[in-house]
Amino acid sequence: MVEHAQHTNVNKAHKINKVKSHKDRMQKLKEKVEEKITSAQQEKGLLLVITGNGKGKSTSGFGTVLRAVGHGLTAGVVQFIKGNWDCGERNVLEQLGVTFSVMATGFTWDTQDKTVDITAAEKAWQASELLLNNPAIDMVLLDELTYMIAYKYVDLNKVLTALKNRPKQQHVIITGRGCHREIIELADTASEVQSIKHAFDSGIKAQQGIDY
Repeated sequence: MVEHAQHTNVNKAHKINKVKSHKDRMQKLKEKVEEKITSAQQEKGLLLVITGNGKGKSTSGFGTVLRAVGHGLTAGVVQFIKGNWDCGERNVLEQLGVTFSVMATGFTWDTQDKTVDITAAEKAWQASELLLNNPAIDMVLLDELTYMIAYKYVDLNKVLTALKNRPKQQHVIITGRGCHREIIELADTASEVQSIKHAFDSGIKAQQGIDY
């Protein structure tokens, strides 16, 4: 009986110590988080980059636009690369007042015409510059812009200049693979989406509501 009671007391003490240890760790974590929140008081327009070879970059960008509109912010979207196919995000966001400019040529391997692609890219970039010069637009999504820079369809220096000179409180999101290092260096937040598996590689076609 005595041994059993002693064993029970040891178990109780061990549980109490575990609870206290967990509470102490969480308290320290809370203090660190609160310290960061207290020190992060600057407000400015952010440049967000979402790059990498994984699925979900554009989806993330559109999700952020939807969040902004939900808070009453104004937004504009320029879609590079995209064709004339149906876009679920556009169907919703245009109804909420978000403006769209679409390059509409589709993928470069579809057109197989560099001159046509460059002309379309330049036109889409002109639409981008209008948004980036407009203080009434709170957020701009430049979807798949990275490809245009990699292919040299849009001049990198023009992009950097427009980003640096945009309205002070305007947020910009740039998506696409292989983002140029100078844009990443300029960005306030840069995320890389990596691919682990993709349904398309297993022979599953792109599906409405998931892929577009």
